[in-house]
Amino acid sequence: MAIEVIRIQRTPNPNARKFVTPSDSPMPIRSFFTEDQAIGDPLASALFSISGVTNILIHTHFICVNKSPDSQWATVERAVKAVLSDAR
Repeated sequence: MAIEVIRIQRTPNPNARKFVTPSDSPMPIRSFFTEDQAIGDPLASALFSISGVTNILIHTHFICVNKSPDSQWATVERAVKAVLSDAR
């Protein structure tokens, strides 16, 4: 089932964005600071496959993605939305 993104919010950290999801489909809370930590979590692993993604927080109604300072948000946002639309 695809994960719908209602909106993308900026955060005080210029290298982080919140991808807000519907409140009627809560997700279990988890966080990953490395790609190795995400092994076994299909969603987190798919997000780490995006070039420039450095860490991920999956919360009940949002996913916060951090990127490296040299990565461009336009590229990362498109890729995150693509991963979420393909999520199972």
